[in-house]
Amino acid sequence: MKLFFSPASPFVRKVMVCAIERGIDGQIDKLPAAAHPINQDATIKAHNPTGKVPTLIGDDGAAIYDSRVICEYLDAIGSAPALFPAGAARWPALVLQSAADEMLDAALLARYESVARPEALRWADWHAGQITKIRTTVANFSSSWLPHLEAKVDIGTIAVAVSLGYLDFRFPDIAWRDGNTALADWYARFSERPSMKATVPVG
Repeated sequence: MKLFFSPASPFVRKVMVCAIERGIDGQIDKLPAAAHPINQDATIKAHNPTGKVPTLIGDDGAAIYDSRVICEYLDAIGSAPALFPAGAARWPALVLQSAADEMLDAALLARYESVARPEALRWADWHAGQITKIRTTVANFSSSWLPHLEAKVDIGTIAVAVSLGYLDFRFPDIAWRDGNTALADWYARFSERPSMKATVPVG
């Protein structure tokens, strides 16, 4: 398999954490890619019309995207304990993944507003709105999801850990640990997993 890859992308990191947890990261060749919200990489677009990473090319040549689909695909072919639960436990894990992914979407929009949009065109209220989404989602992780986070390693807990790691990487000024001590303690422990240590973002 081949993965169009950016070491700064949180969605790529989520995929690679899943691959490591499922014991199949050695089967993935990482292809450096210049994903950009405006100047899209034609090599990626040949396989994924959105031009986004992560995009996985299977051994049969078929493209698989986005990160949610890739993670479930890797879970289906992996050999270690499953990350996508069966039965009733599946839905909380997927909801938690969605919450973390939507927080990442807000974080990326805020970052693009700051670094990709010309200064004269930046919209402060829009940026502030994305930061508010981030803060309310972190608060929800603390108030509603700690028992799940403490009890499981699944796609939801991985997505939360990756999203919090991205805040450390790109938004340290948000100081998400303030008022979220138990969540911060959980994240510190989860970050010691080999899959998290091997995928620390750079760039």
